[in-house]
Amino acid sequence: MESEHGTSLKEIGNFTSSAGAAPFQESRQRRSDAATKPKPVITGESQAQGIAKFTHRITYEDLTPERRERLKLSVLDSLACAINALGTAPTVACVEQAKQFGGSDARCTLIGGGKANVVYAAATNTAMVRYVDLMDSYLGPVSLCHPSDNVGAILAACEHAGRSAKEFLTALAIAYQVESELTLVAPFMEDGFDLTTPLSFSIGAGASRALELDEARTAAAVEICGDVIPLLVVRTTPISQWKGLNSSQAAFSSMNGVFLASRGVTGPRYVIEGTDGLAHALGKPIHIDWDNVKLDCFDRIALKTYNTAIPAQSGVFCTIALHKAHPFNPADIVSIEADVFEDAYDFTGGGRFGPKHDVHTKEDADHSLPYLIAVALLDGDVQPAQLEPARIEKRDVQDLLLKVTVRPDDGLTARYPADLASRVTVRLKNGESFTQQISDFPGAPARPFTWKEIDAKFDKMAAGHIDEGLNQEIKDAVRSLESIQISELMRLLAFAQSDRKAA
Repeated sequence: MESEHGTSLKEIGNFTSSAGAAPFQESRQRRSDAATKPKPVITGESQAQGIAKFTHRITYEDLTPERRERLKLSVLDSLACAINALGTAPTVACVEQAKQFGGSDARCTLIGGGKANVVYAAATNTAMVRYVDLMDSYLGPVSLCHPSDNVGAILAACEHAGRSAKEFLTALAIAYQVESELTLVAPFMEDGFDLTTPLSFSIGAGASRALELDEARTAAAVEICGDVIPLLVVRTTPISQWKGLNSSQAAFSSMNGVFLASRGVTGPRYVIEGTDGLAHALGKPIHIDWDNVKLDCFDRIALKTYNTAIPAQSGVFCTIALHKAHPFNPADIVSIEADVFEDAYDFTGGGRFGPKHDVHTKEDADHSLPYLIAVALLDGDVQPAQLEPARIEKRDVQDLLLKVTVRPDDGLTARYPADLASRVTVRLKNGESFTQQISDFPGAPARPFTWKEIDAKFDKMAAGHIDEGLNQEIKDAVRSLESIQISELMRLLAFAQSDRKAA
């Protein structure tokens, strides 16, 4: 029997059988692979419940004075980034959406002015902190995260609930620790998940603390928020503006989830370790003894001096140090070789996340070590100004970046993350060559910023957006967070301006 198009049913059956063989084989392989994955846990206390218990037992006094100061340094650093981001096209889009759709119960302040409800304020202020890409990082042994991605959401939750800034610090410390703890034990990026994967869990915990949810509803919030999983494709070439906004989406979804949990909505109890949970997706067990977790992630927090990913910081420091020691003319360069640890190569050197010599946008530039080295040699700095399109497209830097070769070095990789080492060699037309190597830099975990250094960074980032008086008021407010209401800090941040001439 033939179909109306002249093909017999037998032929169709044969074709289907032949074509279907490969998918069936793939299905069997997937089932075989699944057998090697960790056995699901569906009884006893869950990891989400452990996070909830941790969230409830932590007090402000659990923060040692030194770690308290490091957290406040990160807060001021985050606000510097947020103020500098005002007026950028992606953050303007976020503000416009917040003002259009976030009007119901609009009691939370948007950095730069305006009000929105807590969900949109959390998302928008997270975008402000994150977009410029000059915020803090936590360095685990095989992965990293940006704990400051929690700041915007926890600020919004605390302002919504009328909390003190001391309560804000406690909730933020909880969020920092949860995100860092998950990053420490689960190498998300190895399996194609973005480094923001644990952010939803941490916002769920920190916002629940800010809203004073009970332990059961905190666990539900963590469970609901944990079902938001981002993909690593956001960081692979070509990089889009979404790289700077996907944490904002996590804040939006998570804050919505926290409030649903506050109304009694339940979540998947074993979202981490259960059947088809996060651990199963990773193919690796995730177990943290939350009863014994302390607020110690601040010992591994790094702050940035230059406008790039933290793995590329040492390469830029190394380049600038080399040029200061040997003030040659960049026009005389024949070649530049940068030897870096594996993460720096993968993120910014042309490794796992794609080639890095075709650079035309901010997102291309801040994750391209060839561009960063070239512009650092030419300008002696890498700040938002060096990532403006007009600077990126200039012939001098476009020509020079093509002379840069980035290579992973096993010896430097073995020292990471205790040392963030890089080595740069420049070869000139006259046959001379110069080499510089560094293993540490200001802002690295072993050399945390002082208040003087973070004040200087804040001044540079906020220039053109706030006047000297407001500048000092914001810095004073952050230094004295133990003694003010969070509404006082937000009132000051509302006066920042969107003057992109400063960038």
